[in-house]
Amino acid sequence: MNIIPENLKKYQKFISLVLKYRNSDILSAASDKALDELAEDQELSEESNRYTSPEELVEDLKNMGPTYVKIGQTLSTRPDLLPETYLLALASLQDDVEEIPYSEIQKIVEEELGTKISKAFLSFETQPLASASIGQVHKAVLRSGKEVAVKIQRPGIRKNFIEDLDTLKELSDLAVKHSKTAKKYGIDDVLDEMRHILIHELDYNREAQNLIALGKNLEKFEHIVIPQPVLDYSTSKILTMDFVDGQKITSVHGIQKTETDFSVLIDELVEAYLQQIIFDGFAHADPHPGNVHLTKDRKIALMDLGMVAKFSPNLQEQILKLLIAISKYNGEEVSKVLLEISQDDRNADIIGFKKEINRIVLDSQNRNAAEMQTGKMLIRMNKIAAEKGIRIAVELNILGKILLNLDQIVAVLAPQYDLAESMKQILEKMMVKKMAHEAQPENFFAQLIETKKLAENLPERLNKITENLAQNQFQLKIDALDEERFTDAFQKVANRISIALIIAALIIGSSLLMRVPNFQIFGISIAMFFFIIASVFGLWLAYKMVIKDEDFKRKK
Repeated sequence: MNIIPENLKKYQKFISLVLKYRNSDILSAASDKALDELAEDQELSEESNRYTSPEELVEDLKNMGPTYVKIGQTLSTRPDLLPETYLLALASLQDDVEEIPYSEIQKIVEEELGTKISKAFLSFETQPLASASIGQVHKAVLRSGKEVAVKIQRPGIRKNFIEDLDTLKELSDLAVKHSKTAKKYGIDDVLDEMRHILIHELDYNREAQNLIALGKNLEKFEHIVIPQPVLDYSTSKILTMDFVDGQKITSVHGIQKTETDFSVLIDELVEAYLQQIIFDGFAHADPHPGNVHLTKDRKIALMDLGMVAKFSPNLQEQILKLLIAISKYNGEEVSKVLLEISQDDRNADIIGFKKEINRIVLDSQNRNAAEMQTGKMLIRMNKIAAEKGIRIAVELNILGKILLNLDQIVAVLAPQYDLAESMKQILEKMMVKKMAHEAQPENFFAQLIETKKLAENLPERLNKITENLAQNQFQLKIDALDEERFTDAFQKVANRISIALIIAALIIGSSLLMRVPNFQIFGISIAMFFFIIASVFGLWLAYKMVIKDEDFKRKK
């Protein structure tokens, strides 16, 4: 790897971090080619060679700036990439960052709103409610008397983010070239996804719209609160929203747990998230315990909607099938759905992947409610897929992260709550609801249009196939050739096409002979006679195609 001198300063911060942790568990499985070449270019000090702890990594990320803090937060829910000890340490990055001085806060607010704080607000607290890597939250009161929370973006954060992300992009491209592990786990794709998420998080106008959309989607849930934005007091760098009087889930103490039955709240929370994923296709993607609050009137408030996930209609259906298969411990169906939403290279170990997935699902059957963590299972499946050369849709990892965070919330509020059983019951109801939704007239009409298109195009396509056959121009594209199997398969195709053409000719001939009413064989109309023959041939062909092909697949 050749890094030109003028770029060394730009890369130095990240390269120093990698070299420092190259002998730790975090990089133990990685290919050493790139790291070895870097080590040749730089003299490693005794400090960088000594044992480094996960807690030290947390401190290093803080010192490197907000971009790395945010990346650390994102990685804290990626057990497919990092060892468990590092995941636990990175979780502390969620809240522990340096406060922005109030003088800077005042300057930003007044520049963005175009007026003095004293004119815009009746009061504005100088001490922040919370300080995070991207922004800081202060309590305030509008002139109308309404209590609000005002989130202010850190000054210069966008410029720093883009510069750091550009540097990391260049380095990730190099890592994919020189590290088998980086390529296997798609580190460049992971970084692209992070970049997309982080840039969107910097736009508070987008977050305001996310709050409105999620509030509307979840309005039927009595115990779920989504703070709504005050748009007149919000910009791309300031977000003013309803003030939620409560506490973080992580600060709920033992006495509260014994005095309150949280099962009703958890039921609603689980159903709300499954609805977001499976029906709405728009979900709060960062429900870690720090972003979920318990209000004083015993409701659950979902905070910080800078990070959301979107799921296509097709993916929503696949996720529903996947979660139902997991709840029924059907490993074969689980692996089938995972492969349907994935990409694999030529060397992918599909058989090994299926075996591993089946084993994980069967093992989960023997676990009790406290041990059954669907989120962790999904992320583990994603890791196995990467090891076997299969790239599962990134949305599945987001799903795993959401469910993993739900597991953590349940563990805090009600450790004995059976989340797996609750999900199973909710999913079964959702399956019925989904089917009813698909059967609605507007959806049926869309399917009817597709069927009409198929019917219109079918004669032309059949005609083209027969023309190609007649002119000896029929072609098959073969990627891997087994001569004997290919010859047998092609013979089957040719025979079936021939039989299908004969059946079609019999049906057409029968239709024409319907005009000859007196011509009979054994007292049966000749048209009906040929139609019966065509039906028998058709049933026989269907049997050969369905039953025999299934036997052939099993033999494979």
